[in-house]
Amino acid sequence: MSVPVGIVGLGTYFPDALQSAADLATLTGIPEVVLREKMGIRQRHIALEADTVTYMATQAAGKAIVMAGISTAEINLVISHGSEHKDHLVWNAASKIQDNIGATNAYAFEIYALCAGAPIAMNMAQGMMQSDSRLNYVLLAAGSRENDLINFHNERSRFMFNFGAGGGAMLLKRGTTTNQIMGASAITDGSLSESVILTQAAVGDGTEVVGELRGRLDVTNPNYMAERLGAVSLNNFVKVITEAVEVAGAKLSDVRFIGITHMKRSFYLEILKAVGLTAEQSVYLEDYGHIQSVDQVLALELGLAQGKIKAGDMIVLAGAGTGYTWSAVSVRWGEG
Repeated sequence: MSVPVGIVGLGTYFPDALQSAADLATLTGIPEVVLREKMGIRQRHIALEADTVTYMATQAAGKAIVMAGISTAEINLVISHGSEHKDHLVWNAASKIQDNIGATNAYAFEIYALCAGAPIAMNMAQGMMQSDSRLNYVLLAAGSRENDLINFHNERSRFMFNFGAGGGAMLLKRGTTTNQIMGASAITDGSLSESVILTQAAVGDGTEVVGELRGRLDVTNPNYMAERLGAVSLNNFVKVITEAVEVAGAKLSDVRFIGITHMKRSFYLEILKAVGLTAEQSVYLEDYGHIQSVDQVLALELGLAQGKIKAGDMIVLAGAGTGYTWSAVSVRWGEG
């Protein structure tokens, strides 16, 4: 029988700076009502200079550690699954997070699956903990400030205008059935592997260099991307959500809550309907925007705060990231 792995701590961090839908309307030329109602952006947090990816991830990690009630010396592994737009290029952000929190008995590395990263990181950490009895506590931490990389005058990147900034963290424990990770699933459509990349063409009249990066995020073939995502995205979301639940020996009808990546409101509601859930069984991140692989821990935190997650509930955390990968993980919330 597999060793159980559960979530014993979680935390988030968001920069103080806020940008409202009215502010975005001025920047983008998109009417405020469209930003609010169709794109689902009431406001988003914007990273200031001090809000590096590792700083934000560290702040979130500190909250997760306090919630778990352990010392940092007990952490055996730190995994960063956050942004590649980080403090430095060609650099291990996880080791900086490890040093920041004082996890002197841990080792640290990164994984990168963009906005699909959180469920994949949870699944990978679970497998490592089940096979290695020395991994009693594993910290998953992520930070993102992709809002730096958007040119609001580039219509091709319109679907990325919701990018915000923040950090999120989960602390996992080996051998506990509390908030137990039950199953996971992921699928990638490699035909979209170069659909979103940094290009010089997307810079426009703005500053070319952002930290150590050059260019802005751009869509290389908008027509193909729209056509392909229209054909596969809903089905792939349903597929990974369903599989994550079925691997756990449950059914979709057993799911009581889903935390999912921020996206335009209509598609979010379409996904919920397709898996038999309602908006009351989820949270929509309209006051935060899309913060890459932070979205899932944020949705979990909000779901708990709003009383939408109860002890014994089967919940699912899901996401999709350019590349293009869809992922999901199921969790049995509460005492085992």
